[in-house]
Amino acid sequence: MKFRYLPMTDVDQQEMMKEIGINSIDELFSDIPDKVRFKGEFQVSKALNETELTRYLMGLAAKNAHSLEYSSFLGAGTYEHYIPSVVNHVISRSEFYTAYTPYQPEISQGELQAMFEFQTMICELTGMDVANSSMYDGLTSLVEAAAMASGLGKQKKIVISKSVHPEARSILHTSSKGLGIEIVEVEVENGVTNLTQLEAAIDGETAAVIVQYPNFFGNLEDLARIEQLTHAQKGIFIVKSNPLALGALQPPGAYGADVVVGDAQPFGIPTAFGGPHCGYFAVNQKLMRKIPGRLVGQTVDDNGKRGFVLTLQAREQHIRREKATSNICSNQALNAIAASVAMTALGKNGVQEAAMLNIQKAHYAKERLSQVKGVEVVFNQPFFNEFVIKLSKPVKEVNQALLSQGIIGGFDLSQDYSELENHMLVAVTEVKTKEEIDRFAQVLEGIL
Repeated sequence: MKFRYLPMTDVDQQEMMKEIGINSIDELFSDIPDKVRFKGEFQVSKALNETELTRYLMGLAAKNAHSLEYSSFLGAGTYEHYIPSVVNHVISRSEFYTAYTPYQPEISQGELQAMFEFQTMICELTGMDVANSSMYDGLTSLVEAAAMASGLGKQKKIVISKSVHPEARSILHTSSKGLGIEIVEVEVENGVTNLTQLEAAIDGETAAVIVQYPNFFGNLEDLARIEQLTHAQKGIFIVKSNPLALGALQPPGAYGADVVVGDAQPFGIPTAFGGPHCGYFAVNQKLMRKIPGRLVGQTVDDNGKRGFVLTLQAREQHIRREKATSNICSNQALNAIAASVAMTALGKNGVQEAAMLNIQKAHYAKERLSQVKGVEVVFNQPFFNEFVIKLSKPVKEVNQALLSQGIIGGFDLSQDYSELENHMLVAVTEVKTKEEIDRFAQVLEGIL
């Protein structure tokens, strides 16, 4: 038997064609004019049986450089964190792994409860009142927040710091064209938002102000001051935040944020070559009915037993398209459940401990790298688990040399910030050991 599942045989195919009244597969395409049909052979390789295919794919996978074999200091939005073994055990169960949209709550209580717990834990981390049951990723959740803010009134200007993830800003610029939103970017000074320029950019036409915390360079923004500047002009204060960092940092909700968005990837979701991820979206109570995506609510049945349902469903599948809060048609339920299981396994103390380990190890790495000849530590700001160093050689060249020594280097900032040539963004998480950090510094010194 070459197949894991029962294949469709020639007999099956003939029986199906007979049932629908055709004599050949070509008849299925009879409505397509013959002159526009493709008559040739597709230039693809021949089909392989399961054994051959498995061997071929394993050969491809073996070419990948991964963090089990290489020591990685690459972050910039996707991070290598500890994943409790129970995570994969739970999400691999068929009731979670194969579940789709829980439109029938009476048969989806397990999935709905897991989503509800995800929402609850996100609210506890962010200090917000309500969270939805996940979005595609942290970047698109930021764009949804901007769209929501611009739809609240006549203001159509979004002010965003250049210390926000470059890919998030790129997606926002793309989406703004269809939404009729004006995007104003504020410069960075010493690794954080230039507050003087920010204050000048915010006016009565500003729908929202967006910052990242910790920002793309790993530094902590002055949320208290930015909140004052935003609300003085009655704008919506949106903060994109790493949820693991909130295990140690004061949450954005404590600074008066109206919306907190981000990526749940640090909890239970592997780096996996950059995706898939799981976005979160949390708001204060006054914005509860404007939140995009799905929201799971808790209720009781006729017997007073605890139950869960989808509520406040204001997506285009449920109401008139022009009244919908979002065109997001699905969510990342499986990854949201993975995040829920990871947060539950770690517990409150575990999340705090992991966050503190990120801070301590990143600060040790910064101090150690500052001793390397050819390395200059750039910004003097409080930071979480990422920091910027300037090298005496191009980052691309250095990273190639590091890779040959079994090390995945940091992110080349010159790709998105022309003024930061030869600058590397280094990420150090709780899974990094002192030996790995010391070897990184030693190998880097040899290269430079």
